[in-house]
Amino acid sequence: MMQTYRRADVVLARGEGVHLYDSDGRRYLDFMSGIAVAALGHADPAVTAAVAEQAATLTHVSNLFYTAPQVGLARRLVTYSFADRVFLTNSGAEAIEGALKFARKWARERGVGKHEIVAFGGSFHGRTMGALSITYKAAYRDPFAPLLPGVCFAPFNDLDAARAMISDDTCAVVVEPVQGEGGIHAATPEFLRGLRALCDRHGALLIFDEIQCGLGRTGRLWAHEAHGTPVVPDIMTLAKPLANGLPIGAILLTEEVAAAVGYGEHGSTFAGGPVVCRAAEVVFDRVSDPAFLAAVAENGQRLRQALLALNSPRVVEVRGVGLLVGVELDVPAAPIIAAAREKGLLIINAGENVLRIAPPLIVSGEHVDAAVAILGECLA
Repeated sequence: MMQTYRRADVVLARGEGVHLYDSDGRRYLDFMSGIAVAALGHADPAVTAAVAEQAATLTHVSNLFYTAPQVGLARRLVTYSFADRVFLTNSGAEAIEGALKFARKWARERGVGKHEIVAFGGSFHGRTMGALSITYKAAYRDPFAPLLPGVCFAPFNDLDAARAMISDDTCAVVVEPVQGEGGIHAATPEFLRGLRALCDRHGALLIFDEIQCGLGRTGRLWAHEAHGTPVVPDIMTLAKPLANGLPIGAILLTEEVAAAVGYGEHGSTFAGGPVVCRAAEVVFDRVSDPAFLAAVAENGQRLRQALLALNSPRVVEVRGVGLLVGVELDVPAAPIIAAAREKGLLIINAGENVLRIAPPLIVSGEHVDAAVAILGECLA
């Protein structure tokens, strides 16, 4: 295997609920959930049963045919969102790539020069060439330059700076309602409303990347709903938790944007396969339940309050929404993450000095208290 990941010296063998077990039988409290992926935890019985049943029935037919799980998932996504159409993918990066293609195709009908894309400081949208082009961190981009032309970056949550960059040549503005890799920073409602107004003024598309922050992670089904009346995008990308660990992504879009893309202009061999879509149907039905979302919001508040109550001199700030929480430290995060792992708690970073805490959405208050207690020992 290539040396592209800095892996911990642990072999994970199985999981159950919010816990993982290594090959030596040691148990870990999982507060990273595969980087905000395992929304329903590990080995969820309903997901497991649905996958087994579908795998024994039909695994792959290609997108030259319909299948019931694919249509069922698309119907759910449209019914519970702004969207009129869905394009299914295999990953978040593939969803971003498709969204950029669709935006460029839509804009081509409105002017040859209308191709520029505005993204934001701290953004992370993926590792493929298009997604990398709108990812802010130079260390990710520079080794693979030149990338997609026509991309510029404005400071996050700075509406004046965005106003100076968005013009009639802009085809799309791409933003995460809550930045994950960038340090767990939430967009303000004023910022999102302002971007919507600027896009409308200049005839540009507003794209929300909810790959990490969407699908219940914030205590709302969609992260952009966090401030009451939601700002409605033209395109939204999803992925990580949608099938609880099976590879899937989705592009949600309005009929106007979808109509710009014709037969044969985009495709994907494995995307929207019946097994992964059947798993996603189960996940979506759970995370869209109002009682489930209320529990996520409640446990997220409990998590943030418990972290603040540690009163650690190492903690600069606790921020986040729902069960996507960042703890900014005055020291590097890596030693704290390693110490927590030794004590049976799995967490990750979001930048050099920010702990990213993103447990399965099924955590209980007792799990939250146990995780914070371990973290407190590590910080001390």
